[in-house]
Amino acid sequence: MFRRMYSLVFRIALLLSLVALLSGCEASLFASLNATDRRAGITTQAGVVFDAEHHLKLDIYRPASATRAPIVVFFYGGSWVRGERAWYRFVGTALASHGVIVVIPDYRKYPQVKMDGFMQDAARAVAWAHDHAGELGGTPDDVFVMGHSAGGQIGALLATDPSWLAPHDLRPDELAGFIGLAGCYDFMPIPANEKDMLGMFGRDAAAQARAQPVRFVRGVEPPMLLLQGNADQEVEPSNAVSLARVLHMHHDDVTLRLYPGVGHNALVFALSRPFHTDAPTLDDVLRFIHAHPMASVR
Repeated sequence: MFRRMYSLVFRIALLLSLVALLSGCEASLFASLNATDRRAGITTQAGVVFDAEHHLKLDIYRPASATRAPIVVFFYGGSWVRGERAWYRFVGTALASHGVIVVIPDYRKYPQVKMDGFMQDAARAVAWAHDHAGELGGTPDDVFVMGHSAGGQIGALLATDPSWLAPHDLRPDELAGFIGLAGCYDFMPIPANEKDMLGMFGRDAAAQARAQPVRFVRGVEPPMLLLQGNADQEVEPSNAVSLARVLHMHHDDVTLRLYPGVGHNALVFALSRPFHTDAPTLDDVLRFIHAHPMASVR
């Protein structure tokens, strides 16, 4: 009884903290969320440099006894203008506790860079995970890309447009899979009042088309899992529906899950302990990874 009451009180406190998120105080919210997510049997390496030139680092979450384990490179959201890798420790620990190695990199954001800048950073992070897979306890042919919101757009573009991974001698179809959580996949034309998005993606149709994963589907994409809440008021569910439709047209391996009543942040927060019952995000992600023939998820 006491545990249930404590859990309820804590959930209420965290839900109230969402007000802080809307007020721009994300750091406090994520610190509170991560404080609940301590899990045994996980090794963490924080601040590993993967791009010295641009001072970019990543955090690694590993099962203590990882051997040929699947690897997930997770890109967080934040409208391409904010966010920090340390905020998403709960994502790393949730997956690592089920036998998955998780790499969470930072990337440069607007206005420091435009799309080319953060996409190059993302491709470099995936290449780093691929090159160091054996050292991490995984294999280079079992690297998944995963992202939420803006991070979903980044990950999906890596999985569809071959130009980003090409400088690292990698192709999208060499990825084990892509996992998108409320990603932005089909969002043009960009409204005139979205100044930041117009700044990073461009104002003309040709420039904006380069940012749309749906425009690059050719039938050779890696398997994809698209998770989306139908109560999302930040990223239209039509983004996931559109990408799934195009993938199906090209006979690609894609699974679309629409969660009734689930909002934008609730989708990723469901990976944390306090909110894990709000959506089956973790179960669906693990099931998708487990379906891959190289996976060794417990």
